[in-house]
Amino acid sequence: MTSHNYNVEAVREDFPIFKREIHGKPLTFLDTAASAQKPQAVIDVIKGCYSNEYANIHRGAYQLSAELTTKYEAARDNVSGHINASTEETIFVRGATEGINLVAQSWGRDNLSEGDEIILSHMEHHSNIVPWQILRDQKGFDIKVSPIDENGNFLMEEYEKLLSEKTKLVAITHISNALGTITPIKEIIKMAHDVGAVVLVDGCQAMPHMQVDVKELDADFYVFSGHKIYGPTGVGILYGKEELLDAMTPYQGGGEMIRSVTFEKTTYNELPHKFEAGTPNIVGGIGMSAAIDYMNVLGFDNIHDHEQALLEYGLEKIKEVDGLELRGKADHMAGILSFTMESAHPHDIGTILDQDGIAIRTGHHCAQPIMDFMDVPATARASFGLYNTKEDIDRLVDGLHKVNRIFA
Repeated sequence: MTSHNYNVEAVREDFPIFKREIHGKPLTFLDTAASAQKPQAVIDVIKGCYSNEYANIHRGAYQLSAELTTKYEAARDNVSGHINASTEETIFVRGATEGINLVAQSWGRDNLSEGDEIILSHMEHHSNIVPWQILRDQKGFDIKVSPIDENGNFLMEEYEKLLSEKTKLVAITHISNALGTITPIKEIIKMAHDVGAVVLVDGCQAMPHMQVDVKELDADFYVFSGHKIYGPTGVGILYGKEELLDAMTPYQGGGEMIRSVTFEKTTYNELPHKFEAGTPNIVGGIGMSAAIDYMNVLGFDNIHDHEQALLEYGLEKIKEVDGLELRGKADHMAGILSFTMESAHPHDIGTILDQDGIAIRTGHHCAQPIMDFMDVPATARASFGLYNTKEDIDRLVDGLHKVNRIFA
């Protein structure tokens, strides 16, 4: 498939949810940044695992367990290959939030102390703020915040001013979930490395929209969630450079992650299992791998081109709505339109759109600092996925005109 024949109508046929109606209207799903819908290929893999293949994995001395262990580890191989990592560097977690907490409480606990500084951006999701605040209160280091401009652009010159020999970590988003801003992540990583800092990238919003190569980025840690990339909830990936993971102490103990245990001492399992305490989300990992296969068949260049075309169309179309203010207008954006309207609160916008079958996200998007920066309590956010169409945007704009009529 090429970008010239990306057949979005055929893609939509892969998603059974688009066959249903909401309030008697066709579903217009514009909340993919929160969680993506699932293609039949992923649903079938999950159903097949639970129907015909399920058992606990690793150490089971019977055929079902051995077969599913092979399938689970093949899923890890597939995910690691997709991001150009080794299997040892690819750790299954519950999602990006757990991945960040793992790095904070494992790497951070051993490497951050009073007098050190870490840098976050003003656009971070709460999951990339709160874990560091918890650790700061335990260890006494300082958190610096790299600013953005009024359009949501990351300010490289201001970021450079924050970097110093005190900087031990930069933890930053690849794409803002609240504004859609694509950060210049490769340059950010290089500048952090120039002062000896380690970099963690929150890739939740990037992975659905682009091919990510962690080696090419030279990221030290990269986290993402399966449900954002058309896979199941409750599973995600923490990538970490092997030398960093090797030196880290697990922050969760339990089964799977040990090599031997006595009441006097525990020795840990080899990577990646050292950080995977307890029975994992077996079917979730396999389902996430199936989702990656699905996107690769469509082609990431095709997905990117399709979504950028939608974004360009949406940015023009939404100008037709009186009293609407777009809150994310960065030079480089993914498919997210975050906005407010003079006539209505975002929650009222979302409620009225829902009556026409249009699903958007309203609120602070787990990014309250960016709402404070824009001096708004919330925004309405329409986010695009690989299955959206220009007709979806037309229905959104028609719905926003209706909001204005109701609140006029």
